[in-house]
Parts: sequence; structure tokens; C-alpha cells
Amino acid sequence: MPTPPGGRVDSDVVERGLRRRYNRAQKSTRPPKLRASMDRRKFLATSGIFGAGLFGASNAASSLLHAEPRPDFESNLNLEDKPVAFSVPPLPYPNDALEPYIDARTMEIHHDKHHGAYVTNLNKALEGHPDLQAKSIDDILKNLDSVPENIRGAVRNNGGGHWNHSLFWQLMKKGGGGEPKGDLAAAINASFGSFAGFKEKFKAAGLGRFGSGWAWLLVKDGKLTIDSTANQDTQYIAGGKAVIGIDVWEHAYYLKYQNVRGDYIDAWWNVVNWDKAAELYSAAKK
Repeated sequence: MPTPPGGRVDSDVVERGLRRRYNRAQKSTRPPKLRASMDRRKFLATSGIFGAGLFGASNAASSLLHAEPRPDFESNLNLEDKPVAFSVPPLPYPNDALEPYIDARTMEIHHDKHHGAYVTNLNKALEGHPDLQAKSIDDILKNLDSVPENIRGAVRNNGGGHWNHSLFWQLMKKGGGGEPKGDLAAAINASFGSFAGFKEKFKAAGLGRFGSGWAWLLVKDGKLTIDSTANQDTQYIAGGKAVIGIDVWEHAYYLKYQNVRGDYIDAWWNVVNWDKAAELYSAAKK
């Protein structure tokens, strides 16, 4: 339809033109049942009333379009059926930050796949238990006896995996290694004779853990001690507060070190975050 001088469209002309088009459509060869069901308002909306509105058609004509119910597409975009109690924390550094001591591919699989599986299985175990979903992972693991027996094993294993790994990522950093300083260094020397003596005993705990598990430097009764736990048991099972812990499951080292766990433990000292360990030690003494 040509636009008159001044750039405005007469809304009455638009309305009459659309009505004629509607009437012609009603007289078309459409089956009677289909013609009877045609809604004039829908016809107007689909035959250009939106375009007329853009060029100055009357508010009354434009309201015919807006009167139509609009489908709510967003209501179908539910990416997560239910909120989950726990999620995998992001690594505090890139996957390749610990090269060459821990390779990027191992970090990717370890964090995304293994830690991810623990969290997925933990959330699944807690479904239908809103009281547990509302608690922190620490509160749950400190009170495993209060977890229903039918899910206790799954919570212990997968909740422990989540707790252990969340700490493990923080206990490493790019440019880490060296030796501890300050109060932690003094406590290590007092407890194990020297830093070298401590590393030897800690490595022995990691190598001595049959199968899968963790080696720990813990504070127990105010003193440093070395211990190990099976599978994904945590500091709460060990009865202390963790200062450092190393994952000695094969998934933590097999791609680079194959079955030589000792080489992995030796290399791990080059990435230890002693600042985080000192922070944990200070908190554990309180």
C-alpha cells in the first residue's frame, strides 16, 4: 500500500483493506469446517497489522495483535529439573598450570570426570532428603551416623570424594613447592626431626596405602601426625584436621606415571601450596 505524503498511513484505510482481505479469505475454497473455525482476529494479526502499526496505524488496530495469547517458550527451557545441593568447584588455575609435574590431561579428567562423578552421585543419593541437602558437606560427613543407613555408604564415598578433592585442588598451585615456613615449618621439624624426615614418612604413608586412598598430614590433639585413609574417607574418619593431603588413587597419576606411585609423590612436592597448608595448620590449632 503506498504511503501518502507525510509518511503516515490512514488507519481507517488499513482497517478496510484488511477487512476486505478477510472476507475474500472466508469465501475461498477452504473446507467449510476450516472456514468456520477461522478467527478474524488471528487473520488480522497474521496479515500485516504489525507492519501497519510500525507505520502509524491506530492503537485500536494494533491492539488486535497484542490481544493474542503469546506462547511462553522460556517455560520449556528448563535446563535443570531440580536445584542440586552440591556442585564441583572450578579449578583455581588452568589445567596445565601444574605441568610438567601433573599433566593437563590428568587434571582435566581428574577434576571434570572423577570429581564430577562424586558430586553427581552425592546429589543423587540426597534426593528426597531436603534436611541433608540444606547442610554443608562438613556437617554431613561429621555426622555420618545421622545419615539414613540406606544412603550412608553412598554419602560417605561420594561426599568424601567431593570433600577431599575440593581441598586437594587448593593444596596445589603453579610455582608451588619448596618448603613450608613459619609455625608450620617449626612444627614439622619438631614432630619429624626435619623436613626431609617428614617427606620420607609422608611418602611411606602414600606408598603403604593398599589400593586407593589418601595420605595426610593432620593435626590431632594439637600435634602433627601422618596418617592415611582408604578410598574417599576424609579427615573426619582419620580423627584429625587436614594440613595437607595427597590423592594416591591411580586416576591422580596413571597417565603420566603409570603404576609408579612413588615417582608421582616425589613430583608432587613441586606443586604443593604451602601457603594454604600454613593457613589450614593455623586454623587447626584453634
